[in-house]
Amino acid sequence: MEPCQKRNGDRIRRLERLIEISRSLNSTLSLRPLLYQIVLAAQEITDTEACSILLVDRKSGQLYFEEATNLPGVHSIVVPMEGSVAGWVVQTGQSLVVPDAQADPRFDFSSKADEQSTFTTRSILAIPLIFREQVIGVLEAINKQGGTPFIPEDVEMLAVLGDQAAVAVQNALLFQQSDLIAEIVHEMRTPLNSIIAYADLMRRPTIMDVQRLQFAEIIQDEAERISEMTNNFLELARLKSGRAALAQDLVEVSTVIRMAMDVLRPQADAKQIVFSIDVPPNLPNVRGDAQRLHQVMLNLLSNAIKYCRPGDNVTVSTRCQEDQLVVSVADTGPGIPTDALSSIFERFYRVPGAESQVVGTGLGLAITQQIVEAHGGQIGVESEEGEGATFTFTLPVQQ
Repeated sequence: MEPCQKRNGDRIRRLERLIEISRSLNSTLSLRPLLYQIVLAAQEITDTEACSILLVDRKSGQLYFEEATNLPGVHSIVVPMEGSVAGWVVQTGQSLVVPDAQADPRFDFSSKADEQSTFTTRSILAIPLIFREQVIGVLEAINKQGGTPFIPEDVEMLAVLGDQAAVAVQNALLFQQSDLIAEIVHEMRTPLNSIIAYADLMRRPTIMDVQRLQFAEIIQDEAERISEMTNNFLELARLKSGRAALAQDLVEVSTVIRMAMDVLRPQADAKQIVFSIDVPPNLPNVRGDAQRLHQVMLNLLSNAIKYCRPGDNVTVSTRCQEDQLVVSVADTGPGIPTDALSSIFERFYRVPGAESQVVGTGLGLAITQQIVEAHGGQIGVESEEGEGATFTFTLPVQQ
C-alpha cells in the first residue's frame, strides 16, 4: 500500500472512531463519567501518554482541572490564566501546539502541576472547548507516544472531538442543574408547608400564648432546616459541577481524624457513646484539602452518633494498602437494612423508619462521597442489620 493511501486509510478509521465516540458522549448526561469518557477518547485519537480537560467556572472565571488520564493529583487545581498553556487557549480561543513544553514560557504553571502529578510533560496539544462562541474549557493531549511530534491531523481530530465535547458538557451541566433544583424544591415542600401552617395558626385569636410560643419554635426549627438544606445543596452542587476548588496540600490524616473526634466528643459523651481510635504511627501523607477531609470525618462520625444507641462504640481505624490509605469508621449501632445499602449515598436518601428518629437533610453522605472521589478515592459501606455499620474510604498516598 502506498504511503498516501495508508495515511488516508488511517484518517478514515480515526474519523469513524470519532463518530462512535460522539454518539457515546451525546448519550451521557452525568458530568463526571462524561468528562472521563472525553479524556479517554482524546488520549486514544491522539495516541498520547495523557490527556486532561479543564473547565472555566462561570461565576468566578477561574480555570480548573476537572479530569485527566495518567495525571494523579491534579483534580480541581486552579490554573491561572496568565503563565499557563490552558489560560492562553482560553484567552485567545485558539488551538496551540507546544513542541517543547520545558522551553515555552506559557508552561510555567504546568511545570508545577507536573511536580504534583509526578509526570513529565514534553509536548502539548491544547484546543478550546467552545459553546455558542464562548470558551467553556480546554482539552489537552500530552506527549505523543514514541516521542514523535504532533501533526496537523492530530489538531484536526482533537478539534472535532472538542466540538462534540463542548456540547455534551454543556448539556450535562444543564441537566444536572435542573435535576438538582427539582430535588431541592421537592425536599423543601414539607418544611415550607409546616411554616405556612403554623404561621396561620399563630394568627388565630383563640390561640394561647404558650401555644403561640411553641408554634414559633417549630417555625424557627423548620426555617433552620431549610437553611441547612440549602447550604448543603449548594455545597453538593459545587462539588458535582467541579466548581469547588480543592487545596492540594500535604495532609496528615491522623491529625484530621483526631480533630474531628475532638469536635464531636461532647455529643458522643452526652449520648454515652464510646469513641476509640486505631491509627498506627508514621502514616504517609496524602495530597488534598485538609478542610474538606475534616468535613468527611465530621459527616461520618456525626452520622454514627445519630444512629447509635447509648453504650455503643464508634471506632476510627487506618491502614496502608499498597499506594492507598484506608480509613474506616465502624460502629456497633443498629446497622443498615440490606435493601438500603445500595441507596445510602444518594442525595436526600434516608433509611426507612429512621426519618422520625434522626434529624438531617439526607445530603451528608452524598457530599462525603463527592469529596472522597474528588481526592481520587472511593468510599463504601458494609453492614448487617443489628450488627453495626462500617464506612470505609480510600485516599491515594503521596509518594
